[in-house]
Amino acid sequence: MTFAERFLQLLHHLLRNLLQRRQSVWKALLWGAVTVVVIGFVAGLVTVGYLLQDLPPITGLHEYQPSLVTRVYSADKQVIGQFFVERRILVPLDKIPRQLVNALVAIEDSRFFEHRGLDFVGIARAAITNLASGKIRQGASTITQQLARSLFLSPKRDFERKAKEALLALKMEQILGKEQILELYLNQIYFGHGAYGVQSAAHTYFGKDVGEITLAEAAYLAGLPKGPADYSPYYHPDASKKRQATVLRRMVEERFITPAEADAAMAGEVQFKRLTRDEPAPYFVEHIRQRLMATYGEAMVYKGGLQVYTTLSFPEQQTATTILEQGLRELDKRQGYRGPLRRSASPGEFSAKRVNSGASADAASRPGGIIEAVVTRVEKDGLTVLARGLTGQIATDDLIWARRRLKGPDPIKHVKDTGAKTPDELFNIGDVIEVRVKKMVGNVAQMTLEQTPLVEGALLSLDPRTGAVRVMIGGYDFQRSEYNRATSARRQPGSAFKPMIYAAAVNQGLSPGTPIVDSGVVYNENDADLVWRPENYDQQFYGLSTLRESLVHSRNAATVRLLEKISIPPVLDLARNLGITSPLANDLTLALGSSGVTLQELTAAYGTFFNQGIRLEPYTIESVLDANDKVLETHVPDPRAVMTKESAYLITNMMEDVIQRGTAQAAKDMGRPLAGKTGTTNDFTDAWFVGGAPNLVTGVWVGFDEIRTLGDRETGSRAALPIWMNYMTLALESLPVVPFTMPDGIVEVTIDPATGLLAPEGLDQAIVEVYLKGTEPTKQAEMKSSPSQFFKFDQM
Repeated sequence: MTFAERFLQLLHHLLRNLLQRRQSVWKALLWGAVTVVVIGFVAGLVTVGYLLQDLPPITGLHEYQPSLVTRVYSADKQVIGQFFVERRILVPLDKIPRQLVNALVAIEDSRFFEHRGLDFVGIARAAITNLASGKIRQGASTITQQLARSLFLSPKRDFERKAKEALLALKMEQILGKEQILELYLNQIYFGHGAYGVQSAAHTYFGKDVGEITLAEAAYLAGLPKGPADYSPYYHPDASKKRQATVLRRMVEERFITPAEADAAMAGEVQFKRLTRDEPAPYFVEHIRQRLMATYGEAMVYKGGLQVYTTLSFPEQQTATTILEQGLRELDKRQGYRGPLRRSASPGEFSAKRVNSGASADAASRPGGIIEAVVTRVEKDGLTVLARGLTGQIATDDLIWARRRLKGPDPIKHVKDTGAKTPDELFNIGDVIEVRVKKMVGNVAQMTLEQTPLVEGALLSLDPRTGAVRVMIGGYDFQRSEYNRATSARRQPGSAFKPMIYAAAVNQGLSPGTPIVDSGVVYNENDADLVWRPENYDQQFYGLSTLRESLVHSRNAATVRLLEKISIPPVLDLARNLGITSPLANDLTLALGSSGVTLQELTAAYGTFFNQGIRLEPYTIESVLDANDKVLETHVPDPRAVMTKESAYLITNMMEDVIQRGTAQAAKDMGRPLAGKTGTTNDFTDAWFVGGAPNLVTGVWVGFDEIRTLGDRETGSRAALPIWMNYMTLALESLPVVPFTMPDGIVEVTIDPATGLLAPEGLDQAIVEVYLKGTEPTKQAEMKSSPSQFFKFDQM
């Protein structure tokens, strides 16, 4: 029998004896009252005892380890991604401005430094206020109670939780000092929009560290914990401003600031960071996340507060993203207009719907992204539209491309030119279309007609000297598809694979001046009916040529003959040494890029050519630190020579001519030494360009996820090369001009291009060719040899 039970039994006997002795009624009542009080007191003790047994342990508070944010940084130390359960960044109390601490104390718990966990004065004041108003207008939870609830209890509202909260607050005050409680509280509580703790809140709302915030900003933050959604400055600016005023008034009442300081803070304009869900490098960040998960596990990645420093160049990534999107939009327009998205019930309804969705006219007026608009007027010289409450005008020149209508998936078979010459032949009032703001002229936006591309693309750029990946874009829109086409998609590279064939030939002692015949040839598959006739793009053959000319002009028949000459195994071995791990065909179709490879594989292989045959594995993470700044890993380069520098120079030198006078000559005026190769597959399903300089190599792929044509003559030169050029022009501005260095083992010799022999004196067509020392020609051509005597064969 417990003490409480024995006590109650004793009281029962006393009361029974008292009644039996027929004491006065008032004594019986008095004893009854005493009994009720005692029973209530004992019941309270029993309840407290029960709750104490059920309280979570709090002894670990001295080793407070909350769920922390893993942050991913670019090479220039900008945050490009975060992984978290709760977005929190720990900061010590001495790094938090005192004015923020005072603001939170003033508004949440003004007697914090006086009570021991429970504020009985505050409880009484709240009770009186609530009784007088007839509803709950004021709470009495102390900062310590709020911290206890946040750390140990559920948000469920009932008596048991409230009682546990009070008991935990009392226990916490016994083992922690006030400053410790404040530090835990300021790092733990929720401020809205995914921000936990004051540091994360300062980043979220103001884009700065908490130590840099002003009094006005501190008052905004201090007002949020009571109702983060209700007082959001983004969704409820008026309520947020009133809450700021309340916080400042309370700070004056508690004598933390003067009335003049409060007035100045209220009058000052607070600049809030633009709220956006866009990430600057979503494909890259997801690539990093997968790598971290494989190494450290889910708990460490989402709760451990890792600091991940990467190779990504933030400005180059932004530039590349814009350029790739523009390139894909231009290609999509060439494929034809798919028509308006839908019909709107009325322009007024559309406008109101867009405005009420939270998208402002200010957001719509920023040039760049594609937005929806409704046609409100159709004239012969253009359209008037409404987009998110913003009036826009589209001139005829910015929409006439839409006269080519695409009526199916094939931009060759299913496109039709309507012959329309004016907008009123193409659009109607109420059509919902996609537009892009070009510029603002007063209150009217000058817009252009757009449509979201269905075609996909990828761009990857790296430093061939280190292997550091500078840019990674895996598709047009990460929200539409998270599939990373830069690292995961294996697509046929077409002629972009040809440098592997020519490099293997150079490794065997052949040179750029070695003659090769470009002529028709027929291959039978095991004497079956399957016949393969390699053809050139222009469906002509060019007879006797050199390796250089065959690569520069991307001649298919000559390349197949070259592979047949050197055999397939050396090419497979070289490809593996260059880092291409995708399965490769063990037949002659390999010469024309029939085997799918990833953009990263091919770009890194070209980088090895440009780095004098030294291969460095592409990498994305420079270092990883834990939440306590302990280094968990750091990148250690592992350079490996997979080709001689002479062989690497010869293949690079040939690819320089691809740009100077071959299939990529559109890039010849970029003002620095560059090398590269185009790639196009059958029926124009894939378009490639990979190329660069000794200090930067970039690959671009364009195509649909499913195998279908990009459109008539959408080659690598047309669909991929312009994207590469636009990006490289800007990316190379900050890099020095570096030539491809000729090794000592290379010699220059003047030859007759028709025969590959030494040029006789006076030969007008003579050219200077490069050779590995010891392989240069020793015989002289006869004077009668000239390019006019090249054999030219009709298509077979």
